[in-house]
Amino acid sequence: MATIIRKEERDFQPNPGKIDGFRLLTDISRQVKGVEPQYLNFDLRQLNPQQYNAPYHFHRYAEELFFILSGSATLRTPAGLETVHEGDILFFESGESGAHQLHNHTEEPCTYLDMRSYIGHDVCEYPDSDKIILVPAGETFRRSEQHPYFEGETEVDKVWADLKKCGSK
Repeated sequence: MATIIRKEERDFQPNPGKIDGFRLLTDISRQVKGVEPQYLNFDLRQLNPQQYNAPYHFHRYAEELFFILSGSATLRTPAGLETVHEGDILFFESGESGAHQLHNHTEEPCTYLDMRSYIGHDVCEYPDSDKIILVPAGETFRRSEQHPYFEGETEVDKVWADLKKCGSK
């Protein structure tokens, strides 16, 4: 079934949990109409003046595409900074080379369509803060705190012996 979301139905709301400087607005009309995509996720976003859309990040398992509908912003990628304008399409491949962040350096809102592939999970990495976030759980870790696979697994015989003493099945 086709769902049409009319321009006059747009309702931009602040994304919950955002902090000053990252006050991105998202049109909730898709959710109101019950549109829940399985593989192609999308949102209409409004980035107000002097705001960032998100911390600088990349996705391990998702590609992302922004279509700038109105206004301008500064795009940060591994190649540096570049101004983007109404009508521009920005494609971010998965992996480090697709890292991105938008900043609205203007005095007018920048509205864009944000589309992303979604396979049920993702890992987002944030190079500036050394974080990794597991999606959809939202669990956050430091990338620099990696551990060897068998760390902490050296006393497995003791664990099994304790289980046998307790009569565990």
